[in-house]
Amino acid sequence: MNSMLFSNIVRFVVLVLLQVLICNQMNFLGSLNPYIYILFILLYPVKNNRLSFIFISFCLGLIIDLFLDSGGAHAAACVTIAYIRPVFLKSSFGAAYEYQAIKFNDSDLLPRIVYFAMMILIHHFILFILIVFDNSKAGLVVSRALSSALFTLFLTLTLHTLFSRKEK
Repeated sequence: MNSMLFSNIVRFVVLVLLQVLICNQMNFLGSLNPYIYILFILLYPVKNNRLSFIFISFCLGLIIDLFLDSGGAHAAACVTIAYIRPVFLKSSFGAAYEYQAIKFNDSDLLPRIVYFAMMILIHHFILFILIVFDNSKAGLVVSRALSSALFTLFLTLTLHTLFSRKEK
């Protein structure tokens, strides 16, 4: 087993455990929960097989759905951002994505923030639309998605900065 596969397996397990054991127990201001497990999708290596990546993203969302009893909302949101990820990688990182040479640890902070923010916002809007599923509560969807997305963005950037190795 190569080191990249091992580190992805460890990242998957650790993020699921952090989400289930810590983040799902948080309720800031009544309903504000971070969804840091999507850091796995954000940081998954670009060069790997896209179909297997989408399947792994589905499994990640399904595991979270099982713990939260959310009826597939996390799985749907994860599959969606996994599928559209190349568009945001290309728009955020440009030529580095074209040559499949993105190294998130070495990238500038601004493209990383833009990429993380767009992916997190899309994930959260899809998630809360599916969880609330009521047209009359559009304001609730927007407020919960934006507030949770900001909280998740802050935590994911913090975790990524703390635990990433700067490659020279």
